Amino acid sequence: MKRKNWLKFGILSLLAIIISFYFDSVLVYGISLLRNKILTDFFLGLTFISSSVIIFFFLTSLFLWKEHKRKWILPLWFTLGLSAIVSFVLKFIIQRPRPFQLGLVSILPVLEEASQSVWNFAFPSFHAMLVFCSIPILSKQFPKFKYVWITFASLVAFSRVYFGLHFVSDIICGGIIGYLLGVIVIKLEKEHKIGEKVYNKLFKKN
Repeated sequence: MKRKNWLKFGILSLLAIIISFYFDSVLVYGISLLRNKILTDFFLGLTFISSSVIIFFFLTSLFLWKEHKRKWILPLWFTLGLSAIVSFVLKFIIQRPRPFQLGLVSILPVLEEASQSVWNFAFPSFHAMLVFCSIPILSKQFPKFKYVWITFASLVAFSRVYFGLHFVSDIICGGIIGYLLGVIVIKLEKEHKIGEKVYNKLFKKN
């Protein structure tokens, strides 16, 4: 991304974060009013397929599909792992309650039970970080597929607000942080080619 585009990205991201923080309570309540059986069933299915394990295996399989893409598997794994670690650390530093915990919206019992764990803090959204951190690598290696994944990532992020698990600012910040982590990993891989060297050493015969 060119310097001018990075400046635009930074300004728009900052504005989105400020606006979302200011209107968080109103937005999460307004989005909860959209709930109906069809949307709820759809987003429940999306919640299942967007689990970290399924995303990990799906993306790994995607890169295994074409041999010349396999050298990017290790950078992909590193990006996903880094996103999980950063999310975990930020959650425990900030310890922001989820919207349903503050009584702003209701939540499905099955989702409330699943949220009573070590991830039981809202900021940032782990799911948003996980689906957005892979966009830079997918954009580089599978440019046509990236639009499908961006749509999927956006729906996953929206579903977190829809169910009252996150505020809008949680998913915006999570998405931005995840994306930036992906950009950093790509930059490091281009400069040092660590993933490529490890892959060649393990799987390529001299």
